[in-house]
Amino acid sequence: MFDFRQLRYFIAVAEELSFTRAAQQLHISQPPLSQQIQSLEADLGVRLLERNKRKVSLTEPGRLFLEQARQIINQAEEARRQVADAAAGFSGLLRLAYTVSVSFHPSLPQTLLRFGRKAPNVHLQLSEMYSEPQFAALRNGAIDIGFVRSEPVHQADARALRLDTIDREPLLLALPSGHPLATRRRLRLGEVADQPFVAQPRELAATLYDRLVQLAAKSDFHPQIRQHAQQLNGLLALVAAGIGLALVPATMRVVRLAGVSYVPLMDPDAYLLLAVASRVDDTSPVLAQFLATIDELKAANQSPIVA
Repeated sequence: MFDFRQLRYFIAVAEELSFTRAAQQLHISQPPLSQQIQSLEADLGVRLLERNKRKVSLTEPGRLFLEQARQIINQAEEARRQVADAAAGFSGLLRLAYTVSVSFHPSLPQTLLRFGRKAPNVHLQLSEMYSEPQFAALRNGAIDIGFVRSEPVHQADARALRLDTIDREPLLLALPSGHPLATRRRLRLGEVADQPFVAQPRELAATLYDRLVQLAAKSDFHPQIRQHAQQLNGLLALVAAGIGLALVPATMRVVRLAGVSYVPLMDPDAYLLLAVASRVDDTSPVLAQFLATIDELKAANQSPIVA
C-alpha cells in the first residue's frame, strides 16, 4: 500500500512536471524519487505519468489520482492539527459553572473573552450554580471548573478539589439613598445594628448570608432579616423600597438602581472570596489552558482581577 511519502513525491512531480525540479524541491536525488514513483504506479497497477527525455505529463488516471492525493494529504494535515490542538487544550469541551454574583464580577467576562480568543475551538458549556452544588458537581464529573464564592466545608470536597483564588472582593452595605448614613465614606456594621436587613435565603446563598451573620456577631448583634429575595437584583429593589439594608459584593455597584447607595464597611473581614475550583486529578489539557488564562490575566493586572 502506498504511503504519505510517495503521495508527496507524486504531487511534487505532477505539479512541476519535472523529476529534476521535483527532486530539488524535495531535497532528494532524482534516482530515489523515480524509484518511489515507479513503486507507487506498481502498487496502483496504472501508469500515472508519461515521461520521456524531453517532458513529463500526467495520464488521465494520473490527473484523477493527483486530486485524490491532495485530498488525502490535506485530510491528514487537518487530522494532525486537530490532534495537536486537542493535546494542547485548544479544542474540546469545557463545562463551567458560576454563581449568580460572579456574573457581575469582571473576572468572568474577561476570562471567557481571553480564552475564547486563545482557544476558539473549545466549546464552553456554561451554567449558573451556587458554590456548594458546584463542589458536588465537580466531584461527580458533571462540570469541569467552577467560579465559587466559598471554600469547601466538607473534608472530602477539600481533598478532591483545588481552589485558585482570584479575588477577595470587598462587601458593601446597600442603603436607600435617603438614609442618614448613605453619604458616609465608610461605616461600621454596628452602626446599623437596630435596623432591618434584606437577604437571599440561606439555602440559596449560604456564603453571603453567613458572612452577614458573622460580621454582625463581631459587632454584638444578630441581623433582623425582614424580607428575602431570590436574586441579588431583587435585594436591591427591596433596599430602594426602604424595606431593609443589604450586604452585597462590591461589583454590584454596576447595578445603578435609582434610590440605592453603596457604602464600604470598615471591617477587614468584610469581603467575599472569589476562586476557581477544579478536581485535583483532572489532567485535561483544556482545563489546564483555562487555568493558565486566569493566571495570565492576574499577571497582566499585577493583582487579583478587580473592577
